[in-house]
Amino acid sequence: MKRLFSMALLPMILGGCAATLPAEVSSIGDPADSSSGLRGTQYRSPISGYTHREPIGPKPWGPLNDAQSTAKGDAS
Repeated sequence: MKRLFSMALLPMILGGCAATLPAEVSSIGDPADSSSGLRGTQYRSPISGYTHREPIGPKPWGPLNDAQSTAKGDAS
C-alpha cells in the first residue's frame, strides 16, 4: 500500500518542480472581440421534440417473435 501511494504521489511532486508554466490550452478567442468567430447561443426548449405516446396493452409474444425472426423455423 505504501508503494502504491508513493507511486501516485511521485508525479505530483515532480510536477511541482517544473521550471515553466504549461501553455494555455484554451483555443477560445476573446469574448470582447466581435471577429473571434464565436456563435451566439440561443435558447432551445428541452422538450421541443417531445411527442406524447399512450401506453398500449400487452400483446401475445409468439406472433411478434415470428414476425421479427429471419430464419423461419430454423432453430440454429
